[in-house]
Amino acid sequence: MTQIGIREAQREDAGTILALIEELAAFEKLSHEAKASHEDILRDGFGARPYFECLLAERAGEAIGFALYFSNYSTFEGRPGLFLEDLFVSERARGLGVGRMLLTRLAAITVERGWRRLDLQVLHWNPARDFYHRLGICHNEEWLPYRLTGQALLDLAAEA
Repeated sequence: MTQIGIREAQREDAGTILALIEELAAFEKLSHEAKASHEDILRDGFGARPYFECLLAERAGEAIGFALYFSNYSTFEGRPGLFLEDLFVSERARGLGVGRMLLTRLAAITVERGWRRLDLQVLHWNPARDFYHRLGICHNEEWLPYRLTGQALLDLAAEA
């Protein structure tokens, strides 16, 4: 069996990251919402002020998964944390332990940086929820995600 490696994404990986994002969007049946461009990935991940970091999982030189993350901050902990925006393993590589390898590396990054927690959100129908539970990642039922986007965001901002 070919070795699977996890590495930090580099600027030249922007196209690969975008392709994996598009594959994730198709899996989630949200391709119509995937608007990120190659330029967006370059600017926001590898520009003067990066907004995210990314790990790539590879087998035989082929990208088979990714984890895109950034720091958040807990006012109660008084420390940053890691927010996992997306974790995705290509269908052809599922069942090989790639997701666990990515999460293990993310946990290590969190601890190495002295951060206190790793946060993520999961769609209610995603079968990976059982996988997360097995790793000790708890569903926080007390908190409900909210989001302000589109015209509602523009309308509220106009009041400033």
